[in-house]
Amino acid sequence: MKLDSPEQHFHREKPCLKLIFTGLCLGLVCFLVIWSYMGSERSKQPPHLFQHFAKLYSSTNSSTSPADVLLKISSEDSELLTTSESLTSSESLTSSFYSEFGISLESYSNLQQTLYWAGPDRSITDVSMRTSPAYSTFIIQNLKDSYQIGEELFVTIHARDFNNKPKSYGGDFFQAKLFSSKSPNKASVFGEVVDLLNGSYSVRFLLPWVGQAQVAVRLIHSSEAVQVLKLHRDTDSDRVFFNGYFEGLGPNGARLRETVKCNVKWDKNGLERMGTGDCCCDYKDSRTEETWRCQRPQTLPCSAHVYHSMGGKEINQGINTRDETIIMIAPSKQKRSIGESKKCHPGVHSPVPAGFYLDDVWTSFVCRTRSFTTQTTTQCLKDKSIYMMGDSTMRQWFEFLLKAVPTLKQMNPHVEYQAGPLLAVDVENNIDLHWRAHGLPLRCRKTEVSNLHYVSNEIDDLTGGPHTVIVFNLGPHFTTYPLDFFTHRVLRIRKAVQDLLQRAPDTTVIIKTVNTGYKDVFGSDWYSLQLDRILRWAFQDVGVYILDVWQMTACHYNKEDIHPGPVIIKNEMDIFLSFICPE
Repeated sequence: MKLDSPEQHFHREKPCLKLIFTGLCLGLVCFLVIWSYMGSERSKQPPHLFQHFAKLYSSTNSSTSPADVLLKISSEDSELLTTSESLTSSESLTSSFYSEFGISLESYSNLQQTLYWAGPDRSITDVSMRTSPAYSTFIIQNLKDSYQIGEELFVTIHARDFNNKPKSYGGDFFQAKLFSSKSPNKASVFGEVVDLLNGSYSVRFLLPWVGQAQVAVRLIHSSEAVQVLKLHRDTDSDRVFFNGYFEGLGPNGARLRETVKCNVKWDKNGLERMGTGDCCCDYKDSRTEETWRCQRPQTLPCSAHVYHSMGGKEINQGINTRDETIIMIAPSKQKRSIGESKKCHPGVHSPVPAGFYLDDVWTSFVCRTRSFTTQTTTQCLKDKSIYMMGDSTMRQWFEFLLKAVPTLKQMNPHVEYQAGPLLAVDVENNIDLHWRAHGLPLRCRKTEVSNLHYVSNEIDDLTGGPHTVIVFNLGPHFTTYPLDFFTHRVLRIRKAVQDLLQRAPDTTVIIKTVNTGYKDVFGSDWYSLQLDRILRWAFQDVGVYILDVWQMTACHYNKEDIHPGPVIIKNEMDIFLSFICPE
């Protein structure tokens, strides 16, 4: 079977040491694409965290992962580095960035292995060498006329280029699901794609319902396109920019207003191009140690920074889907229990698949969940203070609860709705519900800077306890930034959560993972997947609940949207409430 429609991407020019110029046409418009790598050589600089051993990293073949390089440093091969080329020991590397967060070298190495993504092992001299969804195929292994519920289905994907030649290396980003969009089933389940590093990919599906099913495989980005995405993320992060609004009195007493560009200040990652020296106003948070930088206004002082908003970004392109094969699933001859019967508790592992949809209801393989009504939702939240922090996908939860609990009344705090903070209270049942944005960087309408708080600072300021529920997420607003910047942000939150659970261990802390639904070079699902892996890695051993919405948003039969529809939100909220009230 052929895969779905051809991928289309727009790439901006980027200076590099070795360039290959090729043309790419989208409809009637043609762009210039610059492939910024050639063979085993990389023109971009190694990630910020590898600056300590840059010489070894840059001389390593592209087939070697960053984790392999890190392991070499901590092994007997460490004599390859001289004292002037590296830190004196692996402990020094850890202490330079991670020791304050309690992260060991082994844990850091595990993260690098998790984030490693294969790439082309040869020179890319023409766009026709990239993976083609029109020529690539998938095969269902040992296809049978009928399967029993609970069995597994195995699929192999074979990638081919635009010349219909088989690919011999990995790195393509595929997504796969098994689904049925027809009544009475309306079911779906996620399939994890494993890169075999030879141009083929394997997918395993569980068959958890009775009836028909179809396999859907999509090429989100070719291996070649992923390399361009990586380059832009690591060295061109300010392609997303923000506005800073300054207001105050001028020399003659008149009210002045100035608007300038702002962005994250993050060394060695292309985010300091606004200038150096006295060019800018730097706003460093004393607790997170992160710095927000704005161009210096011509007249007003840096202290006159009052408002923030989204500035601008590039155009995005869509990806379509197509499904074909029909799978027949019959009842099992042996009695099988589908779904998890164990009570929900912190720290529980999220398997693949984490659950499945049937008749638009999610059955969890993580822990026992239930469907909540207005009455049971109100009872679950009674005497609770719920603090939601994150982006607009978390605000969807706030809005859901406002409808689900009619006695919750939203207050008017006279703020920009997109950024918050928002507040709703139920005096009768002693419920207070809070939502606020996760702080800078934030793509939003014009809002007061004073209302943009970092998540870690908010958690540090909470007392916690049995009546406190904290839930947060991070993702879409960080897709264009280097991974070490996002990792630093996540580890700050991790430390705040650990400190909170130390002083108030009966606090409920829930992490919502990253949604799927971005399908362009600006907010690609490949970017989101990397952030999702960092988030899970950071909190895997902290003793919190992790709500896996990645699978829930990736496998539903409806078209993906970064803001999922009511059916998905209802199922997410049922899991959320099951974490708070497992029985």
